[in-house]
Amino acid sequence: MTREDTRKKWEARVTAFRSSGEKATRWCKAHQVDRRQLYAWMKRIDGTASPKPSVSKWLNVQVAPEPAPETDVSLGVKVGPAVIVVKCGFNPALLRDVVQALKALC
Repeated sequence: MTREDTRKKWEARVTAFRSSGEKATRWCKAHQVDRRQLYAWMKRIDGTASPKPSVSKWLNVQVAPEPAPETDVSLGVKVGPAVIVVKCGFNPALLRDVVQALKALC
């Protein structure tokens, strides 16, 4: 028996086992097949199966423009009696220094 014949025989056995839905031990006993050989051939067959190329589907996507941020958005930070108005694009280091200075004074 050639290697190709042996491979085809085991591919048929593996297919029959998988379609049976039985436990490996029971199926192997009924078909007089060594369970370890069945597992080895399942691994060998699964490892050499050529992956099926996946078909890509392209979709048209329309991206809505993002609304411009409001320029007048501000935040009021109250430290003691003082209120600091913070606007977009503020300098965090400067704000930290101002808050620390106000804490020391208030």
